[in-house]
Amino acid sequence: MAAAGRVVLAADHGGFVLKEAIKRHLKSRGVDVLDVGTSSTDAVDYPVFARAAAEAVASGQAGRGIIVDGAGIGSSMVANKVAGVRAGMAFDLATAKNAREHNDANVLTLGAGYLAEPLALQIVDVFLSTECTAERHRRRVAMIDAIDANRGNTPEGPHRPASSRSSPPMTSPDFDSLVGRITQILAANPSLLIPPTCAGCAGCAAAGAKECPAGGHCVTRCPDTVRSMIACVGPGCRVSAAPGVGEVPKDLASFIDHTLLRADATYSDIDQLCDEAAQFGFASVCVNPVFVKRCAARLAGSSSVVCTVVGFPLGAIPKEMKALEARRAVREGASEIDMVIAIGALKSGDLRTVEEDIRAVAEAAHDGGAILKVILETSLLTDDEKVAGCVAARKARAEFVKTSTGFSTGGATARDVELMAQAVDRKLGVKASGGIRSAEDAQKLIAAGATRIGASVGVKIVKEARGMASPSGKEAKGAT
Repeated sequence: MAAAGRVVLAADHGGFVLKEAIKRHLKSRGVDVLDVGTSSTDAVDYPVFARAAAEAVASGQAGRGIIVDGAGIGSSMVANKVAGVRAGMAFDLATAKNAREHNDANVLTLGAGYLAEPLALQIVDVFLSTECTAERHRRRVAMIDAIDANRGNTPEGPHRPASSRSSPPMTSPDFDSLVGRITQILAANPSLLIPPTCAGCAGCAAAGAKECPAGGHCVTRCPDTVRSMIACVGPGCRVSAAPGVGEVPKDLASFIDHTLLRADATYSDIDQLCDEAAQFGFASVCVNPVFVKRCAARLAGSSSVVCTVVGFPLGAIPKEMKALEARRAVREGASEIDMVIAIGALKSGDLRTVEEDIRAVAEAAHDGGAILKVILETSLLTDDEKVAGCVAARKARAEFVKTSTGFSTGGATARDVELMAQAVDRKLGVKASGGIRSAEDAQKLIAAGATRIGASVGVKIVKEARGMASPSGKEAKGAT
């Protein structure tokens, strides 16, 4: 490896593990490393660390920089906002070589969610050992640098004036001024600080209440507020409603993930599952990963989406493998991911591993616009473990917690649902699954706090709720 001078490293929580591996790799080869964070897998904002690394390169504290986040894209965008930085994202050896040979990139960004550690280390080696020597490439790089010079904000460094920094550092008077301005805006507009569970609707303002006076019926009493919230949050948003909501359709279809996870499910079984979901308006179909692409094609144009399972049914595979499962499923059309928690780690009290496991899948899902539901397998847990699992799911930014796989010793109970809803402070959805056989079962779970129902007998439940005749045994066919 040719000497590239001092190398600055940075990462967010998603890239922390790979950053540490790169640090060990470089130090073993005698490279001087400047690590600007982060220092753990606790959730952080990647722009803070990407900027720190970029400014270290721009100011001459380091010759080159390497920044790692979940995908590598965001950090590249941040770094390139700092004048004097030419950041390139590489996903294989060829792009790493091109970034240096053609573009004289001085910052490399990597996506930890897409790269195995051995390949990432090879990419780093290529990036640090390749030089830009061809005159035609150097001429074009000079044209890139001229853009920075023309905007008059080149960062401070050995050959650059301090008065022309690209952006104020976090401790500068300019930054303090920005914070002060934000504070003024929030003070003048306190409604911006109202919790998102209410979204600052007119009903709450009129009542002067801390909690929503609509009692969970915002979809009927404050529809414009709900529409605004959905437009803001975007794909994956779920709006919960309490029992007795009124004008919202009275049947249970929109609560139901129509599920078929049996090992012997055939193509025709899956097709029937999708057709029933479209007919009755179920929230989703939940299938094994091998059927995701088929279901996405069959449900095109319907309101139902595709959900699939990750680490199913035991949860006992490495988080990196779970993340890869999730990324492939999202690419093939899944909008929702149901992952099985690291049950053994949870029962061992290793909550850090549990949270890291969930976060790896959450980031993979969110990168593709999907939502994540975390399966606890409540029948195997104590109440304290159930609460701890829910808290970990919330900290790792999942959207739902879920009771069961349906493949263990028990399924959903109203008591577990109520406990889980309380544990997540009703900020996450709660999905009840396993052993739900009737509309009465579903109603009890919804009353306890469930916002989604996972059932293979969804058709039967909806028909019962609508007062229709009971279906044949064939309609109850499937897993939980």
